[in-house]
Amino acid sequence: MEHYTDLSRIVHGHRFFSSGRGSDQVTQEIPDIIQYQQIVAFDLAGQVYGIDIARVYEIIRMESLTAIPRAPEFVEGVINLRGQIIPVIDLRKRFGLPKAEQTRSSRIIIVEMNEMRVGLTVDAVLEVLDLGVGTINPPPPVVQGGVDSAFLQGIALVKERLVVLLAVDSILIKKERDALKKAGRELETTTG
Repeated sequence: MEHYTDLSRIVHGHRFFSSGRGSDQVTQEIPDIIQYQQIVAFDLAGQVYGIDIARVYEIIRMESLTAIPRAPEFVEGVINLRGQIIPVIDLRKRFGLPKAEQTRSSRIIIVEMNEMRVGLTVDAVLEVLDLGVGTINPPPPVVQGGVDSAFLQGIALVKERLVVLLAVDSILIKKERDALKKAGRELETTTG
C-alpha cells in the first residue's frame, strides 16, 4: 500500500487503477503530467499549423513530382518514396490559399491518413511542440485566411501565437481517397 501512496503523490493524487478493494473499474482520471499532445508545427501562408506527431511518417525535402492524369487540382502529383507511390497534396490549393513559389525551406510532410500515406506540401517545418490538452480549443467556423473548419481539429495558443491543428483524416473525403488509391495502383502497374 505504501507503493501506491508514493505513486499517487507523484501523479498529483490521481489514480490509474482501482483500489483493488472489490472494484474492477479503472478510474477515468489521467494525471496532469501526461495530458499533452505533441505536434509538428509548420508554416503555410504565414500561419502556424500543426499535425499530431503520431500521424507524421516522415518529413522530406521537396522533390520532383509525377503528375497524375485527372487528379483533383490540389493533388500536385506523386513521389516514389523507397518503392512506395505517395500522392502529394498542395495544402495551399486545398485550403484555397494564394499560390507561392517553393523555397529551400519547402517540405513534404508524409502523413498517415485513413490507412494510406499522403504527402502534404508546406512552406516550412518549424518545430515539435508540446500542447497541454487544456490549451486546445474547438475551431471557429472559418479560421483566419479562410480555411474551412472541416479541416481542423482545433486551435491552441502556444508561445503567444495561434497554432491551427489539422484534422488529417478530413483533408480528403472518401471519394478523393479512393480516386488517389486507384490512380496510384494504375501508376504502379505502368511503371512497375
